[in-house]
Amino acid sequence: MSVLVTTVFLADLPLEFLPVFIVFAATLFVYTVNRFTDLEEDETNVPERAAFTRRYGWVLLVLGVGLYIAAIVVAIMLGLEGAIYLLLPLVVALLYSVGGVKQLFLVKNLVVGFAWGAIPLGAGYYYSQHWTLEILVITAYVTAMITIAAVIFDIKDIKGDREEGIATVPNKLGPAATRYYSQVANVVVAVAMVALVVATPLSTSFYSLLAMNAYVACYIPFATPERGPLYYGFVVDGEHVFLAAVIVTLEWLVW
Repeated sequence: MSVLVTTVFLADLPLEFLPVFIVFAATLFVYTVNRFTDLEEDETNVPERAAFTRRYGWVLLVLGVGLYIAAIVVAIMLGLEGAIYLLLPLVVALLYSVGGVKQLFLVKNLVVGFAWGAIPLGAGYYYSQHWTLEILVITAYVTAMITIAAVIFDIKDIKGDREEGIATVPNKLGPAATRYYSQVANVVVAVAMVALVVATPLSTSFYSLLAMNAYVACYIPFATPERGPLYYGFVVDGEHVFLAAVIVTLEWLVW
């Protein structure tokens, strides 16, 4: 939902309840399904999460499926343009959790990145802002940054991924090299963003996206296999929440 908030504020669109609900429902659905399909890995990597899934997962799964179906039904009833794309979360869940794409080197990270990038793209459809420069830039930015985060996130899962035969960047290159190349990618994205703002009609408000690059640059050096779920689940996964908070604050105080 924070990615949607970031998109709405930067693209100067009104924040409405329905797209927020759709994003929440789709996300809950995809990630709850993934918790069940990743149970064996979680037993090794994050046993507390596996225990939580076994105890409460079915409740969340029923809730996630119910809300996801409700979102699709409402979108169809309202005749929303691009409603067909609400099936994408199901496709992502099947590809990632059942289709075996996570076994392929870098592919699972790219799938995660593109899935998150679909949020601003979907906002463009909802608000009839198809293929505008703002929407496309936010889509590309979110895709790139979440892909980097997904690579870093795999550092904590090295042992479990090796046991399951899953090829990841940390497994192939090691944690140190993963941190180095991730930081390089982070800098490249930041430079590209500055260049886009300078060379295109994008508002200077897009410079606020660099707050996320700074945040990522700060957490990458500390990403080691020994770090626990709180670090990866709160600090790393919280990057987009941090960005939304920065942008909302700037909206209130500056823009």
